[in-house]
Amino acid sequence: MAGAIIENMSTKKLVFLGFFILVFQILSIMIGALIAPSPTSAIHYSATKCINRHRARGWLMPWGSNRCHQVKSFDEPLAKTLDANDIVFAVHVPLPNMEMSPWFQYVLAVLQFDIEFKMINQIEDDVIITIDAGIAYRDNGMSEWTTQFHSVEQRPLRCMLGVPKSVLLQTYENEGSFYQCDPIPFMELGTVAHKYFLINLRLPVNDTMNVGIGEIKDIHMVGIHQNGGFTKVWISIKTVFSPWILVATAWYWYRISLMARPPVLLEKVIFALGVSMTFLNVPVEWLSLGFEWTWMLLFEDVQQGVFYATLFCFWVIFCGEHLMDQSQRNRLSAYWWQVGIVVFGSSVLLLFDLSERGVHLINPFYSVWASDIGTKVSFTFIVVAGLSVCLYFLSLCHMVRCVFRNIGGKVQQLPAMPEARRLCYKGIIFRFKFLMLVTLACAAMTIIFFILNQVSEGHWHWGDYTLQVNSAFLTGIYGMWNLYVFTIIFLYAPSHKHNRHRSGDCQPTGVIEEPESQEMQLTCGEQGPTETYRMTGKVAED
Repeated sequence: MAGAIIENMSTKKLVFLGFFILVFQILSIMIGALIAPSPTSAIHYSATKCINRHRARGWLMPWGSNRCHQVKSFDEPLAKTLDANDIVFAVHVPLPNMEMSPWFQYVLAVLQFDIEFKMINQIEDDVIITIDAGIAYRDNGMSEWTTQFHSVEQRPLRCMLGVPKSVLLQTYENEGSFYQCDPIPFMELGTVAHKYFLINLRLPVNDTMNVGIGEIKDIHMVGIHQNGGFTKVWISIKTVFSPWILVATAWYWYRISLMARPPVLLEKVIFALGVSMTFLNVPVEWLSLGFEWTWMLLFEDVQQGVFYATLFCFWVIFCGEHLMDQSQRNRLSAYWWQVGIVVFGSSVLLLFDLSERGVHLINPFYSVWASDIGTKVSFTFIVVAGLSVCLYFLSLCHMVRCVFRNIGGKVQQLPAMPEARRLCYKGIIFRFKFLMLVTLACAAMTIIFFILNQVSEGHWHWGDYTLQVNSAFLTGIYGMWNLYVFTIIFLYAPSHKHNRHRSGDCQPTGVIEEPESQEMQLTCGEQGPTETYRMTGKVAED
């Protein structure tokens, strides 16, 4: 019966495989560092103050031949004759003489208000600002604007002047200074299928709406999109890895299906890991370049979620199967609470994602950060998610330590074996331990990436939109996942080699097996994929 490749492959070939993996890992990092630009760009726009006395619902252009009638400042004489409801703030995306591209993948936008302090018109505590927002598109400079989305949204306005309010009430010295306001999450478009976008904002005022928001002088918008150059590099990497992992996964299951015994739990989980990696690698972004798919961001989050859940479950089972005794292993129910926690956490992540990006499919202006409660819940969720994955990593380290301790107990019996067999077992144990350390390193980098990814996605909601993960880190992590999954699939696939019953072969003895098990093969045949798998089970039984 053939064993796993990790046991039967020669040391020379294993070293070559390790060198091959290392070269590809360095290459994936260098592609991000030397070829790919930064993942995202932030473009600053200043809203044009257009006059709309008749309050028509037409689209107002900030510049060009059809630009609106506008005022540059609310201090102008003309502006003094206007009502607040006569003003429409217009923003054209992108800037003049530029075009948007499907390579940008998505557009996020935040608003920044310039509000001047006036003693007679101060910003009230816990005030809510109402925004009547609409977005239109067109694909050439001569066509009419087509309405894409329209919504009336409310956002909390959080501003401070830097001077205690009690002092402000006693002096006019701060008249004319400006509040420091937190950026307001505005919209998120999941696709950039058109060349030009036009945004019109109104701040409707009546007796109960937009009262106590201070004296707004200007509105600025920051548009954040993925760089087209980074998108090209990212899709190219996915296109290379996708068939590679697909073929490796199919080859692995073909090898498993050739065995006389049914696959054990560990082999099934390895196959599931390959399938999830293949699912993550599917380069659907190629199709998004030609279709207006607003659900792409949500789909990408689902891809990552499926892979995270499978990878975290795999690590638990991979370590646990080398801790369980023979009567307990090979049963998914033995890991019900660990796997249950991972599935529960993944479900919460999915629900959190659906609560915002799912709604964005019909209303890109919606935001769970639009209320104080939503902001607190979202912030708490990110913190809890970060702490949970850290605790998971500590638990994984403890499991690896237990596996090493079990193996260490068996190593103490090796000196009683013949030299050839002792060296063989030492080689197998060393290979397994090295793979476990690589697993820990991969887990650590994955958890760091997960935390940074959560922070980078939510950080612009908190008031700083400059945080971004380096391109080399992104491509390096993505390459690491693919190379790790390929390594696990390849090394744990059944080998085509057969053990030969020679005196120099690595055959078990009474030190490792009971006397009646003398003829059992090194790779344990019907019992499991590797000798280390069988040895640790025996240790647990002893």
